[in-house]
Amino acid sequence: MKKSATTKDESPSRPIEARIKELDDWRGKTLSHVRALIKQADPEVVEEWKWVKESSPGVPVWAHDGGICTGETYKSVVKLTFFKGASLKDPSGLFNSSLEGKVRRAIDFHEGDEIDEDAFKTLIRAAAALNKSSAR
Repeated sequence: MKKSATTKDESPSRPIEARIKELDDWRGKTLSHVRALIKQADPEVVEEWKWVKESSPGVPVWAHDGGICTGETYKSVVKLTFFKGASLKDPSGLFNSSLEGKVRRAIDFHEGDEIDEDAFKTLIRAAAALNKSSAR
């Protein structure tokens, strides 16, 4: 994807959609799927496109009263990093990456992985609720 900052008039959804289309493989399908689940879990979620620089086209970010998670794509993984993941209960064990951090936690999705949609949406709602309680 070419370097492009989101302009004031451009929706952050456009670069996310462009990234999904550009991937054109399981990573694009996975990113699209988790994006839809995030929107289902929190209809008030705000999509952002951040950290555009020479070495990176940028990263999708979902926020509600603060950042919920980022959606990065690599050669063999789609990584969703939750900004305050270490503070979230994860009874279904979705977090499988960045487990040693004191603040963040991540979910790495690999090709062919099944997503526990209910548990994932519960985690998104919990992250938004944590942001809301921290904002007070």
